Amino acid sequence: MPSDADIRLTFQRRLKEAREERALSQKNLGIEAGIDPFVASTRINRYEQGVHEPDMATIQRLAKALQVPLPYLFATDDRLAAMILAFDKLTSSDKDRLLRDLGQRKGK
Repeated sequence: MPSDADIRLTFQRRLKEAREERALSQKNLGIEAGIDPFVASTRINRYEQGVHEPDMATIQRLAKALQVPLPYLFATDDRLAAMILAFDKLTSSDKDRLLRDLGQRKGK
């Protein structure tokens, strides 16, 4: 099980990676997440650097602004993070089919 420090570092890294993937500045991400434009850049920078930790409501708004599932931001395993992103893009029926297939494999 990952330590609290590992989870914090993962959040910082994934926040920055997702922001850069969307080509958002720290300020624009902050604004999209509902942070006051006057402090948006500084706040996002401090979250990415681990100087401050956002509360859960802010993390949820950041995930929404970044268009990533909330669990992605905390997945310490890179393979799991990739799976979370891929799963999120599937249709509902494809998600159901995949879960059934995985359930069948689990029994083997």
